[in-house]
Amino acid sequence: MYSSSSTVTKRVILIHVLAIQLLLINSELPLNTTTTYLNHKCLVSQGKYKPGSEYEKLLKKIIKMFYKGSTLGYHMYGDSSLSALLQCRGDSLGSKCRDCFATALAALRRRCPRYMGRIIWYDQCLLSFDAKFSVGQIDYDNNFCMSNAKKLGDTHAFIMAWNILMDNLTTLAVDKNTNKLTPLYSAGETRFKGDMLYGMVQCTQDLTPQACWECMVFNSIHFQDCLNDKRGARFMSRSCTFRFEFYPFVANRSKIFKELNK
Repeated sequence: MYSSSSTVTKRVILIHVLAIQLLLINSELPLNTTTTYLNHKCLVSQGKYKPGSEYEKLLKKIIKMFYKGSTLGYHMYGDSSLSALLQCRGDSLGSKCRDCFATALAALRRRCPRYMGRIIWYDQCLLSFDAKFSVGQIDYDNNFCMSNAKKLGDTHAFIMAWNILMDNLTTLAVDKNTNKLTPLYSAGETRFKGDMLYGMVQCTQDLTPQACWECMVFNSIHFQDCLNDKRGARFMSRSCTFRFEFYPFVANRSKIFKELNK
């Protein structure tokens, strides 16, 4: 259903932002209940580590630490030689996050064997390793966009609705993150010409609210051709993501927290 694009548009229109491995399943299921692979990238320029090296020993410690804490939905490590990040989608906590981490880790080992820098995106989580300190920094280089091949046929009206929804969701995500105890995540909906338009935004939890805004604005401008006038699309980077569809695709976080606290 989706076609992938990473080409930066030459026409930069300044829009004020108002507002474990499984087969790829049909992206129009009402709610995602499996770990769906989206993309990966081996950072070849960072080289490979040798078996038994200090890098590998540290990596193993981090992996164990991440697995133990994966049910919380987020984990991070950073020093001058290795940065690691696990970020699960805001509605994918508990066992969903742990399962996605295990799946992503196994896939990275297979797809980017022994590369010190590597990133993998799943529908429910992001996992990355970097051979430098990158915590809290916006990644402008490693991003991509996926969109539905079907078009809406009214670009101007959709741009307005999409920007307002994105602005509202980003505002909600950053406003409730002032104490850093909640994720930079929000989901919501709006009506567009008789249909319901569902959206979700999320930034990795190492970013500040201001950096989250900057990441959203940058990607919304540079991926306009991928996002505008589509019946569903998402952009993703190592720092932030936004998705919209004309069907519900995220779970209710309040229900998730109730299950976790039983």
